[in-house]
Amino acid sequence: MESNCVHFLADKTILITGAPGFLAKVLVEKILRLQPNVKKMYLLLRAADTKAAMQRLRSEVVEIDLFKVLRNDLGEENLNDLVSEKIVPVPGDISIHNLGVKDSDLLQRMWSEIDIIINIAATTNFDERYDIGLGINTFGALNVLNFAKKCIKGQLLLHVSTAYVCGENLGLFQEKPFTMGETLSGNNKLDINVEFELMKQKLKELQHQDCSEQEISQSMKDLGMTRAKLHGWPNTYVFTKAMGEMLMGNYRENLPLVIVRPTMITSTLAEPFPGWIEGLRTIDSVIVAYGKGRLKCFLADPNTVFDLIPADMVVNAMIATATAHSGETGVQTIYHVGSSFQNPVTFGQLHESTARYFTKKPLVARNGSPIIVSKGTLLSTMGQFSLYITLCYKLPLLILRLINIIYPWSQGDKYNDDSRKIKLALRLVELYQPYLLFKGIFDDLNTERLRMRRKESIKELDGSFEFDPKSINWDDYMANIHIPGLITHVLKQ
Repeated sequence: MESNCVHFLADKTILITGAPGFLAKVLVEKILRLQPNVKKMYLLLRAADTKAAMQRLRSEVVEIDLFKVLRNDLGEENLNDLVSEKIVPVPGDISIHNLGVKDSDLLQRMWSEIDIIINIAATTNFDERYDIGLGINTFGALNVLNFAKKCIKGQLLLHVSTAYVCGENLGLFQEKPFTMGETLSGNNKLDINVEFELMKQKLKELQHQDCSEQEISQSMKDLGMTRAKLHGWPNTYVFTKAMGEMLMGNYRENLPLVIVRPTMITSTLAEPFPGWIEGLRTIDSVIVAYGKGRLKCFLADPNTVFDLIPADMVVNAMIATATAHSGETGVQTIYHVGSSFQNPVTFGQLHESTARYFTKKPLVARNGSPIIVSKGTLLSTMGQFSLYITLCYKLPLLILRLINIIYPWSQGDKYNDDSRKIKLALRLVELYQPYLLFKGIFDDLNTERLRMRRKESIKELDGSFEFDPKSINWDDYMANIHIPGLITHVLKQ
């Protein structure tokens, strides 16, 4: 029996931004594999021209491991033919009017053909430059909305945000949209245009002062963090994403808008194969540092729920929501896609799973010997972490500095190197603290209702659109899927 989702994708023309990002690639592969009768996919990529966009499509999307199932099923030649027939790489940039598409004929074709618009493009750096964060996450989202309104056949705009637009508050977070100008601090009304003008003015001042590019970049990062915290958000990333949601919700008119808010996205659970991941994401930096024996202590409450969700489940939920809402009029619906409400896992559990894995299967050092890991120390408050760092690292570093002053030829390089490492560690902890000690749970009532409706209407024999986190065994996932996937696809071991 053909599922509703597979049937929905047939003969559709879809615009996907954010290629060749992690989630966009999983989505493109899924559509090609399960519905080769999709009419067309326009993929917006940052590139100088069409030739460069095609090169990025080939080297960063189609030729990677993620597509090996399709490659094995179809053969190299047939896969290349399918890609050439179904995918149109478009050089562009969502931070520019009309998404930066310069070819007027191509623009007209896109506006006349596109049925579904899926916006995944984002900058996810927590301390992004304010000008870049506003350009992509905030006004880039508005540019995508304005583009979607010009699509004559447009049935739906699906925007991927993040669950962490909720900020640092405690409790149960519901799937509700922001109102224009809403803040989390409750102190000041947020005016997005004022934020934009303030950023432009600061940038102009810095340029007139003949500041270096590095100084401008740091000032723009500092400005973003300052403005975010003023309005109640912990960092520039979630602040600019929240403002993007506000603009989309306020100016959507009759266009159906679905906002999917995933939590921390991890490696694939099942499709196209278990454990595919690209780059170090969310908790992965901690796992790798621990496996390499570099993490002796860490700031995290062992009882904190860490909301993880595999990438293929996010993509399945995206396709299911598009299927459910396509063609509706004037509807805005929010979907949390995570695990904390239905199948929570704590940092303590993840720590235990990781410790067991690397104790049984240690990584190998450059000299060929196994890296022996200790369980390490978890510190559940910033105060405890700061005290630990001071006693175990800063005081010995001060002694090393004194030695360096008295005997400048002896330990200078080591002091400077260790000092840089400690400053970097403290900077990372400062950035990640809101998530390491996060005390919120994401209600997913809308997502659960969608799951229930789908189960009642159709039974997918192969589970190809599974997005129920209750099906995940976290110990098994970490030990047999996620960590091996990290080692294979990221560490290349």
